[in-house]
Amino acid sequence: MIKIAFYDTKAYDRPSFDRYAGLHGLEIKYLETKLGEDTAELARGCDAVCVFVNDTVNAPVIDRLHSLGVKLIALRSAGYNNVDVSHAFGKIHVVHVPAYSPYAVAEHAMALLLTSVRRIHKAYNRTREFNFSLSGLTGFDLHGKTVGVIGTGKIGHIFMDICRGFGMKVIAYDPYPIPDSCIEYVSPDELYTRSDIISLHCPLTDSSRHMINSEAVAKMKHGVIIVNTSRGGLIDAEALLDGIKGRKIGAACLDVYEEEADIFFEDRSGHILDDDLLSRLISMPNVIVTSHQAFLTEEALDNIAETTVNNILSFYNNDGACDNELCYRCGNVERCKKSRKEKCF
Repeated sequence: MIKIAFYDTKAYDRPSFDRYAGLHGLEIKYLETKLGEDTAELARGCDAVCVFVNDTVNAPVIDRLHSLGVKLIALRSAGYNNVDVSHAFGKIHVVHVPAYSPYAVAEHAMALLLTSVRRIHKAYNRTREFNFSLSGLTGFDLHGKTVGVIGTGKIGHIFMDICRGFGMKVIAYDPYPIPDSCIEYVSPDELYTRSDIISLHCPLTDSSRHMINSEAVAKMKHGVIIVNTSRGGLIDAEALLDGIKGRKIGAACLDVYEEEADIFFEDRSGHILDDDLLSRLISMPNVIVTSHQAFLTEEALDNIAETTVNNILSFYNNDGACDNELCYRCGNVERCKKSRKEKCF
């Protein structure tokens, strides 16, 4: 029987994973703690670990897991910036869930945008106190506005379709543009200068980290709205706050935050928040923050569990080969050139 150490377990994880693990005879050891250097030992006796976005899978953790005989790191997410994939190469195989429900994330991005521009959150709070004044609730039409989409993968593509449905003009930037598509690709600088709304749908890499910085903000339109449902590290939060305080950025809709690991997914309502930057962002009237919930739909949770379990079964039943392996051998982690008919090492 394959035994899995499941880190950072939440109540919403278990029903789907119990169902699919039960169907295939997998044994899951659920752990509430996050994976890190101090908790890697909890995987002793397990064949694989299952981790999420805020687990730490750096070189020391990988070495410890390897010494414990763990053969597989199974991410239950698409992003893998928290995993040292290059260090894992030759030691432990890494798999991920490249697409669980791109509709969930794209729809959440639009929900944040609509909430912001139509002041839904403010109206909701008012009417609960029987305040039916419309003062200060004036929004604007999305129709005719230009949205700049950074990242044209599955989620970005669906978000663009949603925006077109609202009658918006769509431009995009992606270092790997889709050939022969109808997408109007532009440079980052042109996207910054033309966009009324900028929405981020790209992975966090060394080249994309803090792509939204003070220089980028300076090039943007006055009153631009920034939406981020991808990874917090894409935005320099200090530059974002400065842009908001300087009235250059009209609003920010954030489902992610660079230093979210010890904050998001937990109830901190009874505690003083030590992160002054996040506290200041949340205090701004034109900032909406949700706690990394864009993926959280019933359909997405079911797809995540099914794909993760299938990744594990594929690895152990096909001599290590898995279509969703993150391979470092060819240097192109997700777009590996090999046929996937054999394991990466």
